[in-house]
Amino acid sequence: MSGDEAEHRAFWADEAADRVLARDPDEPVVIKGGVSPSGVPHVGHLNELLRGWFVAEALRDRGYDVRQVFTSDDRDALRKVPRRLATAEFELVELGDDRVDAAALGRNLGVPYTAIPDPIAGCDHDSYADHFTDLLRQSADLLGVSVEFESNTALYESGAFEPATRTALARADEIRAVLGDYQSGVDDGYVPFMAQCIECDRLTTDVGPVDVGSGTVDYRCTGMVAGGQEIEGCGNEGTATLRAGKLPWRVEWPAQWTTLDVDFEPFGKDHAEGSWPSGCALAERVFERDPPVPLTYEWFTLGGEALSSSGGNVMTARELLDLLGPEVVRYFFALDPQKARDLDVERLDRLADGFDRLERVALGREDDESLRPFAERVYPFLVDEVRDDRLRVPYAVAAVLGMTDDRDLRLRIARDEGHLPTDAPEAELETALARVDRARRWAARTGNRYDYRIQADLPDLSFDDETAAALDDLADTVAAGADGEAIQSAIYETARDYGIDVGDFFSAGYRLFFDDTEGPRLGEFLGDLDREFVVERLRRES
Repeated sequence: MSGDEAEHRAFWADEAADRVLARDPDEPVVIKGGVSPSGVPHVGHLNELLRGWFVAEALRDRGYDVRQVFTSDDRDALRKVPRRLATAEFELVELGDDRVDAAALGRNLGVPYTAIPDPIAGCDHDSYADHFTDLLRQSADLLGVSVEFESNTALYESGAFEPATRTALARADEIRAVLGDYQSGVDDGYVPFMAQCIECDRLTTDVGPVDVGSGTVDYRCTGMVAGGQEIEGCGNEGTATLRAGKLPWRVEWPAQWTTLDVDFEPFGKDHAEGSWPSGCALAERVFERDPPVPLTYEWFTLGGEALSSSGGNVMTARELLDLLGPEVVRYFFALDPQKARDLDVERLDRLADGFDRLERVALGREDDESLRPFAERVYPFLVDEVRDDRLRVPYAVAAVLGMTDDRDLRLRIARDEGHLPTDAPEAELETALARVDRARRWAARTGNRYDYRIQADLPDLSFDDETAAALDDLADTVAAGADGEAIQSAIYETARDYGIDVGDFFSAGYRLFFDDTEGPRLGEFLGDLDREFVVERLRRES
């Protein structure tokens, strides 16, 4: 690699891979992400899945063996009852839904997620944590991301975490010295361990003394503070092994790096000024290892508002994939991770347009020297197969096609607009038209101007002589090649020329095409349709 290449990469994942390889890691190179399983697994959780995957693919592209793991921090305690959950089929359900055992969730505040029954009636998962993690696993599968899911509870119970836990407790003075600079409540009596009560399953911070040699911790189940509220314990006193509890988050994170031998980890900017620097200090001073190579990413908003699993402003990965398909979703996460973005569901057509343009540049169909290096590098990661004959129907056009169930009419419109060649193989047509169903779901979800249905057959209508003549005149305007804006203007002019109320004339058009009295901006809509079809319909010929 030349000096210039080392200084600048077109794709941020290659720059991250360079930083990983600069440390000369052993193989397999380990890339980690993780999440605490609260609320709904949403598109925000794809940040760590896909950011990590891109770096893993960049390393594999250079011939390295890579292991990508994703930890479910499922020994964390339930801190508050979420407002919204998701069924095993990704259906979002409110807390008051009959299928949600809200009372059981309330009774289990302070209990680890793996010790809480599945809150959705009829699901056969072993726990709340298993339910959540299964949805994340399905999300990764739908995106074609191969990742190993690791349960923190399983790591504790199997003993995999025990060496790191023993180290943390043996060096508790050093941990207190580090954490005292980052959080309150770290005094001389602070013990970096929470025991799980054998009677009520709640975690308690009231622990000690610790016997590191025997691997036991005495505890009193006095509860914990979670979500700004006191969660009472049951009062039981007992002794827990190091496998029956957990490290606090700020200690557990660097313990994961040690246990899993992590080389690289992406994380949100909320960790950059707190748990990351404290984790680095603990990694070096307590666990005697280097922290992994980091990648700090900006959070993105959903419709201008912060994503919140427990608060309810969420969108699942399946929902987004049902609207966009995997290529466009991957494209969104391939963009610069350090730039704030909004995932605006109302304008998903723009996101799809961005992917389409990148594809055209990558395949040499469009010239853009500023975009070309990024497009050519990232495009193979976005699609299952790079093919020069790939066909795409623009998303907005697909939304128009979704206004009819008539496949022949869909093809006529797409071909008339120049998006599908007449000799395209049937398999390619089906692949290209798959976007139609996605765009149709988008229109229905947002209620936008495409959320109407064209009548395939001419409705049984009759018009007075003036309206009939005006429709024929408008048909002539369309036949002469008028675009959407010109057609819109012509509707007003034609109505005035024939002494027809403009609203009534628009209604006549809507009745012809939708068998309804209202619809989208009519001129622009007609301009998007097959010209021959519009002319025939305005003349009441089909």
